[in-house]
Parts: sequence; structure tokens; C-alpha cells
Amino acid sequence: MSWQQRIDAALATRRAADALRTRRVVEQGAGRWLTVDDSRYCNFSSNDYLGLSQHPAIVRAWQQGAEQYGVGSGGSGHVSGYTRAHHALESELADWLGYPRALLFISGFAANQAVIAALTGKEDRIVADKLSHASLLEAASLSPAQLRRFAHNEVDQLATLLDKSCDGQQLVVTEGVFSMDGDSAPLAAIAEQARSAGAWLLVDDAHGIAVNGHEGRGSCQQQGVKPELLVVTFGKGFGVSGAAVLCSEAVATYFEQFARHLIYSTSMPPAQAVALSAALGVIRGEEGDRRRAALAALIQRFRHGAESLPVRITDSQSAIQPLIVGDNVRALSLAERLRQKGCWVTAIRPPTVPAGTARLRLTLTAAHQPEDIDRLLEVLHEPGE
Repeated sequence: MSWQQRIDAALATRRAADALRTRRVVEQGAGRWLTVDDSRYCNFSSNDYLGLSQHPAIVRAWQQGAEQYGVGSGGSGHVSGYTRAHHALESELADWLGYPRALLFISGFAANQAVIAALTGKEDRIVADKLSHASLLEAASLSPAQLRRFAHNEVDQLATLLDKSCDGQQLVVTEGVFSMDGDSAPLAAIAEQARSAGAWLLVDDAHGIAVNGHEGRGSCQQQGVKPELLVVTFGKGFGVSGAAVLCSEAVATYFEQFARHLIYSTSMPPAQAVALSAALGVIRGEEGDRRRAALAALIQRFRHGAESLPVRITDSQSAIQPLIVGDNVRALSLAERLRQKGCWVTAIRPPTVPAGTARLRLTLTAAHQPEDIDRLLEVLHEPGE
């Protein structure tokens, strides 16, 4: 089979399963409203959970950072790309989350890949929740370590896997809030099993940071857990982009030597670091508390109204509220019907989610208003689905 035949066959398989991914050009994709082809939709597909992507103070901070530093970092942090703005943000994050060190990465995907690749060897074992993010599972699969996956949030199965003989070290991997189901990991129980087995715990809290816990410190703080490795990303609750790994001083120094994504990637623009520092200021303050409270009220409003829908909802108290439809065609049809009624939603299909669990992944944000939730529920309750 030639390269072109291989590509054509793979695409044909996706099309036949109604699973072909496509991109849409939008004028504005974050915030309460999304604009496509001069049409405006109420946006229920954005991860901008606190509505900070268009916050005037954060936008202004980025602009001021660009005026001071320019629009690029100019190189890797190991060469010339580590500025005072990067250092200040790392220090602020470490202080906020209670770790000796924070290391910035260009994305959450890069952070997860870097950490797992740098840490694990062929004698080691990675034990991961089977619904962990693709960046975690791909990194684990590509690493020389043995990968074992436990059933979603099943702590007893995790304990059984950890109890098996291992010549090297064990790393337990999970998310704080799961990106497709929106539910939370039982972090306290997972951490206890990891401790008992002498394993380290890595928690990717991309969807919990800034939203959960005191001052938005995330799922780990909320559940009284301090993993050896905490990954936080800035494209969700922070409303910007990028990521950081929180860890000990020794581990940070180790990553500075061996984490290839950190060593060989151009650093995020310093202006972005300035904007992230401004976002952190909002998140930690009274305005952050108000936005989290507003989001929590909207989540409860939606879940109360969704109880009688003829589709399955997950046990999610987060901003991610999936409607499990099951069939790919039905999910696409329902998404299109919602768009025709002015609600922008996205159908998520295998292989992103397990076969038979195609869904509408609805995301709520503090930028929404109660009437937006009511309109969404009204359309969902209309005959036809």
C-alpha cells in the first residue's frame, strides 16, 4: 500500500463512521458569543470557564508586555528566551500552589509529554486512569515504561495494579477533572494508594485549575492532596494558553536537564507571561471568587433543567456538561439542530471518546447569563430528539 493509499483508506474509514473531524473558521471563538459567517451563536463550546480571555486588564497586560518585550521570546529558555516576565510568573505560580518550583511550557500537551518522557525508563511502570487525556496516554505509550490502565476512577483496581511486582519505579497518572466526562477524580483515595505503593502521583488539572478550590487553586487543593507532579494549563480557566509543571526543587532541576520539550522549544512570548500574571491576579482575588460563584450557579441551573432530558448526563459538577447521545449520526444531527437555534455546540465522537459514547460536550462559562442556560435547555427539550 502506498503512502497515498494509506492516507485515503484512513480518511475513508473515518468518513464511513461519521467520525471525520473538521475545523470551522470563526470570527470570535471564546467568550459568551461565537461568530461564524456573520452569524452569532451563544457559545457552549469554549473552555474559557471564567470568561477571562477578553478581560480588559488581561488584554491590556498582554499589550503592555508586547510593548516592553516584543511579540516573541527569541529562543529556548536555556538560550535567550527566559525573561524576568517568565521568572516572575513561575515564582507567582509556585507561591500560589505551594510548591518550591514551577516550570513553564508552551502547552499542556508538551508539559505532559515532557514530564513522562523525562522521568520514566524501561524498568518503570505507569498506571493511568483509562480516561486520562490523550497527551498523557500517548506519552505513556511512547515511553519505555510499562503502561497499565485502570478502569475510570476505580481505586481498587489501581491498588491491584500497583501491588504487582515492578523492577523500577511506579507513576500514577490521572486528571483532576476529566476533559470529556467532566467528572472529578477521587484524588485523596488515589494519592493514598500511590503513597502505600511508594509511587509518585502526576495530576493533570487542566480543567480544575482556576475554577476549583480556595482562590481557584484547583482540584488537588480542594481535595487536600499534594501530588509530586502537578500540571496546570492556562488555556481554560486562565483564558490564555500555555502550561506549567509544579514540583520540588530537585525535580525542576532534573527537568531543566532532561525534559526535551523544555530544552528545545522556543519559550512562550514574554508578553504572554505578563498576561498570565494579570490573569492570576484576577483568579486569586475577589473578582475570581465572584466569577467562580457565578459559574457554579449556572452549572446547577443547567443540571436541574437537564434532569428530564432523554439523553444521559454524567456525574459532573464542573463546567463540562456532556450529553451522552451514543450514536455518531444522532450526535451530529443534534448539534446541527442546536446551531440552527442559535446555540453553538460541538459533537464529540470516537476515537476522542469510547465507541458508543458520542456526545455533545457542552461547556458553561462565567460569561454566560441565566437566560443563555434557559434558552439552551428550551431547545434541548423541543421535540425531535
